[in-house]
Amino acid sequence: MDNISYYLGVDIGTTSTKAVLYKDKGTVISMHHVEYPLYSPTPSVAEQDPDEIFRAVVETIKVAISKGEIDSKKIKLVSFSSAMHSIIAMSGENKPLTRCITWADSRATAWAETIKNDLNGLAIYRRTGTPVHPMSPLCKITWMRHDKPELFNQTSKFIGIKEYVFYKLFGKYVIDYSIASATGMFNLEQLAWDAEALEVAGISRDKLAEPVPTTYYLTGLKQPFATELGLPAETPFIVGASDGVLSNLGVNAIDPGVVAVTIGTSGAIRTVTDRPVTDPKGRIFCYALTENHWVVGGPVNNGGMTFRWVRDQLASSEVETAKRLGIDPYEVLTKIASRVAPGADGLIFHPYLAGERAPLWNAHARGSFFGLGLHHKKEHMIRAVLEGVILNLYSVLLALQEIIGVPTKIQATGGFARSELWRQMMADIFNQEVVVPESFESSCLGAVVLGMYALGEIEDFSIMSELVGSTHTHQPIESNVEIYNDLTPIYIRVSRVLENEYGPITSFQEKWIK
Repeated sequence: MDNISYYLGVDIGTTSTKAVLYKDKGTVISMHHVEYPLYSPTPSVAEQDPDEIFRAVVETIKVAISKGEIDSKKIKLVSFSSAMHSIIAMSGENKPLTRCITWADSRATAWAETIKNDLNGLAIYRRTGTPVHPMSPLCKITWMRHDKPELFNQTSKFIGIKEYVFYKLFGKYVIDYSIASATGMFNLEQLAWDAEALEVAGISRDKLAEPVPTTYYLTGLKQPFATELGLPAETPFIVGASDGVLSNLGVNAIDPGVVAVTIGTSGAIRTVTDRPVTDPKGRIFCYALTENHWVVGGPVNNGGMTFRWVRDQLASSEVETAKRLGIDPYEVLTKIASRVAPGADGLIFHPYLAGERAPLWNAHARGSFFGLGLHHKKEHMIRAVLEGVILNLYSVLLALQEIIGVPTKIQATGGFARSELWRQMMADIFNQEVVVPESFESSCLGAVVLGMYALGEIEDFSIMSELVGSTHTHQPIESNVEIYNDLTPIYIRVSRVLENEYGPITSFQEKWIK
């Protein structure tokens, strides 16, 4: 008799939704993903269609189950991960008045500055854990209130994308503590909406969804969706948490002193504490995983996208060579960069091509090469870009260390982890052992393990050590560490010196670039 249980993890991401079907011990049975567009008619707008995303959620679940060729009645739970900071304005008839305004939308930049400088922004951050930044729903709603008053006044609810999905499936507005803690309006100590933040946004509690623990689950799936998905209506749907905190769980970076560093298109550095922790200087976030697990760290805008910029703008001949040889262009570029000594012979790159969140929290930040001399060639620039991404993350870690101490281990994940050069660069710049965990779709796995915890199938998260192995380990090379120890302070000082000029150069670009 087949006594195997199955678990489904769903990750609602910025570019796609994934569903992964697991069986006992975290073995992947099947998966499916559906991509959707980002609508960006101007540089400051970054929106998505909530119904396109909802249909993607339904399709990924349906196809992952179908591919798995299992009895869907044996699926114990469906548990969710989701991107943070999204906002959808809903009408009194529960219809979207806006698209889903994503974290990347920067129209609230001016109001973020006003909140930060004039409306007690630091105190609000210290209670809510979300740095005051255009990504924050607090800033987005404040912007809408003042700059889009007609739309604001029509809005019955302000919700995020996961709340929209759950409303469509169950007819109830709920927001987990993790996503709520990324709004800038959720009091981390009280586990309730923060009165002062709501006053700044100009809304009352009834304009937001009901906050619930990340272990909260709903049953009673609407029958049309139960039929379409082939799931019993009473299958528990665990509300889950945000993609960032679940990624930490999914790579087993939940013990004290273990730091997860992720570089995909963007990047993040995160560790887990047993209580809410914020930064007197406002440089790091604090988001909920459970009432006893809080993820602190910093997100960066500029990760792999900077390497893609190098590929597209500086390396056309190398790309052509790679095509002729039938190999990945990035492999060619990293090989070229590896021929240059650590420190790129004194060339520094600040990777702020898309503004920056941590550690600057400055949407106007712009990238720069510093120290460029006649002795530098293209290969120096390529290496400097790779080093700049890691140095930027290291500057976030330095802020984090002031709060949690020096880490004992770095767990490195994301697309960058495929590059041996980049992995070793991280070990050298961080002066730490870097381990690449063997974890597949970490946010989905984290969601499933959280779901098992929610249903009482496991008592704690120690099961992660059975589910996550390692694929690569790198130790710092002492001679390289010495070079980066000299270079890092210059990197940080230059970025601070330039900070006053980021606004003016952005204004110049907005005025003269047509």
